[in-house]
Amino acid sequence: MADQDDTQDAGGGERQVSEPLARAIGSRYLQYALSTIMHRALPDARDGLKPVHRRILYAMRELRLASNGGFRKSAKISGDVMGNYHPHGDAAIYDAMARLAQDFVIRYPLVDGQGNFGNIDGDNPAASRYTEARMTAVAEALMEGLDENAVDFRPNYDGTLEEPEVLPAAVPNLLANGSSGIAVGMATNIPPHNLDELVAACLHLIKAPDARDETLLTYIQGPDFPTGGVIVEPKESMAETYRTGRGAFRLRARWVVEDLGRGTWQIVVTEIPYQVQKSKLIERLAELIQLKKVPILADVRDESADDIRIVLEPRSKNVDPEVLMGTLFRNSDLETRFSLNMNVLIDGRTPKVCSLKEVLRAFLDHRREVLIRRSRHRMDKIDHRLEVLEGFIIAFLNLDRVIDIIRYDDDPKAALMREDWGRAFVRATSEKDYVTPPPGDGELTEVQADAILNMRLRSLRRLEEMELIRERDALMAERAGLEDLLAEDALQWARIAEELREVRGKFGAKAPGGARRTSFAEAGEIEEVPIEAMIEREPITVVCSKMGWIRAMKGHIDLSTELKFRDGDEGRFLFHAETTDKLLILSSAGRFYTLSAANLPGGRGLGEPLRLMVDLPNEAEIVDLFVHRPEGKLLLASSAGDGFLVPEAEVVAQTRAGKQVLNLGDGVTARVCRPVAAGDDAIAVVGDNRKLLVFAMDELPEMARGKGVRLQKYKDGGMSDARSFRKADGLSWLDPAGRTRTEPDLTEWDGKRASAGRMAPRGFPRDNRFT
Repeated sequence: MADQDDTQDAGGGERQVSEPLARAIGSRYLQYALSTIMHRALPDARDGLKPVHRRILYAMRELRLASNGGFRKSAKISGDVMGNYHPHGDAAIYDAMARLAQDFVIRYPLVDGQGNFGNIDGDNPAASRYTEARMTAVAEALMEGLDENAVDFRPNYDGTLEEPEVLPAAVPNLLANGSSGIAVGMATNIPPHNLDELVAACLHLIKAPDARDETLLTYIQGPDFPTGGVIVEPKESMAETYRTGRGAFRLRARWVVEDLGRGTWQIVVTEIPYQVQKSKLIERLAELIQLKKVPILADVRDESADDIRIVLEPRSKNVDPEVLMGTLFRNSDLETRFSLNMNVLIDGRTPKVCSLKEVLRAFLDHRREVLIRRSRHRMDKIDHRLEVLEGFIIAFLNLDRVIDIIRYDDDPKAALMREDWGRAFVRATSEKDYVTPPPGDGELTEVQADAILNMRLRSLRRLEEMELIRERDALMAERAGLEDLLAEDALQWARIAEELREVRGKFGAKAPGGARRTSFAEAGEIEEVPIEAMIEREPITVVCSKMGWIRAMKGHIDLSTELKFRDGDEGRFLFHAETTDKLLILSSAGRFYTLSAANLPGGRGLGEPLRLMVDLPNEAEIVDLFVHRPEGKLLLASSAGDGFLVPEAEVVAQTRAGKQVLNLGDGVTARVCRPVAAGDDAIAVVGDNRKLLVFAMDELPEMARGKGVRLQKYKDGGMSDARSFRKADGLSWLDPAGRTRTEPDLTEWDGKRASAGRMAPRGFPRDNRFT
């Protein structure tokens, strides 16, 4: 790479700098990353706001949208924010403002919205031209002291206005309302908490600055979500989460059992987890019913109005409500995990993953800084007012001389400032019941002279003079109190504690909407209930046609009964089963599929295509369909004569895509899938060449999947059929007349695995199949 080269054009223009592309991209991307982290994604630990939220509230304050005042169009607010402070899209600004108004998102809303600002179903707010907004009392508390030099201001993006770098924040907003955001290389996710508990923890931290995080958790129980719910996270886990600033909380819906009489009941969900859209939750529950993943759930209804009311009907009154809800917690968003990542900006500059104590300490330190700055600002105002009051008092004590100067002097301001009011003060009459020392050397300052010249004539009364004296004395006392406050840390923390108690009185547990909404409970052990246990056990007859149309007829019908099929189709598989059974399907590609017998279509029609229930390719044929025996074994073999034994538990597929068990080469298909009965000790194999081979089962390996080993050797053709049997009972097959024939002496066909075998005995079926 070339070194950096600085050049200047002949006309004295700007200097051009060349540098390696990697360095240029790296430095610019770093600038972008820092901008995203500091000015978009991460909240400030002091006021808990991101820049866009801070600018929205400040613009609403400039528009005088107080909590007890009128509303303004949201389009006007977002337009002012965009034009004055936040040069980004108005849609993004309006979305951020709408979020501050949604009481199902923000625990203590900062915007009071009028109109459609969205709902918990996930519907979007109306357009900004249709809605109106103003600040809430909590938002006003965040900005209390902005006019008193409480925080620093900085120029806006074009330098024409100023905006606050941070808000004074009388409320611990970061934890009260939470925050979430994704930056470059880092993210934040903070849940909302109860303000009353946060204030209690802050008061304790003021008394005991070295308090441990575990002690603070005696005041802060955990998150307090606006949508309520029940937290089932263990206390030990929550303590570790708050100590490290990273972790998660398990949150469940709140539900009750309603008695409908005569032993029937239904479950009513009254609160759903935070950030779960109700409409999508209902869709998921309906999907569980449709797919029969929770067979004990019969129906779901949304009867919500302003409150949440989701009705869940069980399929049977004998179902245990705890089992039903436990299953739904596992399979739906009725239980979620809210991740905590307390990544915030300390002092508005440094991103850091903080503990609970560190976040509260950052807020309290900010409140102390705000208190000191407001106190100094107030002292400056008092000093200015005292200076004016001293001038007023001198003017009242020497009223005739002041009037003469104003009436006859060409430059009364200069004359007032030249006059020696210390000497004039001597002629104060004995009617005055107070004594006022002259300021300084007896001359008026420019400020005092201006104040006297701007004074109204109506103020020239004895009563006004007495009021000035009382005001001066009160201000002197207030100033002395401020000096003591600035000089002693203990007084400062006492004042902060007093302010926090005022906040607690306005927005705490006793205020409207301030009580805790999210409760805590033990999760308990949710038993893994198998699907079979949730299905009512009933006998059925499974019918599958040659073209793959499957159905389930109620009861165990006679297997010789003549059944109807589609034109050109005929029956192939017909067997008895129960609704709690699983069905296994082997395709010619060597892949197994699993179906629940309870999910089969009813027997009134002609069934449904099996290929729609599992991902069975059109080119693959169905080799076998049978009831799954969890403890059983299968003999698998391909048309090439390779095979092995496999436990049935190993072939059960968990998805529609199935499970590949028998690996096949080009032009080879799965040919045999037979159950191995208990006591079977031999394998019989017959090829297309009608040669039969019998060998010991011990020679055949047991595998979970694979190609298998050679069963029989062929010069031409392949394997036709294979089966296991008990050698002592002889080898049986069905002759063309349907009669069972048995060959007891198999000495002629005994051999080693992978040998050629000998011609089948007389009477063996012409299709070379045992059944």
